[in-house]
Amino acid sequence: MIALYPGSFDPITFGHLDIIERGAKLFEKVIVAVLSNTSKQPLFSVEQRVKQINICTQHLSNVEIDSFFGLTVDYAKISQAGVLLRGLRVLSDFEKELQMAHTNKTLCEEIETVFLATAKEYSFLSSSVVKEIAQFGGSIDHLVPENVAQDLYLHYQNINLKY
Repeated sequence: MIALYPGSFDPITFGHLDIIERGAKLFEKVIVAVLSNTSKQPLFSVEQRVKQINICTQHLSNVEIDSFFGLTVDYAKISQAGVLLRGLRVLSDFEKELQMAHTNKTLCEEIETVFLATAKEYSFLSSSVVKEIAQFGGSIDHLVPENVAQDLYLHYQNINLKY
């Protein structure tokens, strides 16, 4: 069965990678799909995020990276994914994700949502936290893959040089 792991991944963190790696053990194929979300102001372009994820998942032979715009269930149908893979960190994630799972079920009865609890060492971790730490010059090497950390350091170095 094919699993679709959708998200903005701006940037991808070790928490996301934990879900991808565990999903790759459970499913025949995992498609990590970078959402182009017009309601968010991303730090990195969709193309940059796809490239970042490609680099840090190259050791996983059954993981494919793509991007999409629109409804997740529509992309899941096109991709022939039978499962939407979602990670849960805290209780508030569960409430939001359960609502989304029920909504997706009303749009496409055939697609199931599978939740994986994030490893406890990443339960606090979010892309927003990573960006905030990096913005103020803190170390993020323990939170994101090396290629992503370098991209973030470079981004904020360039921003700070402008001011």
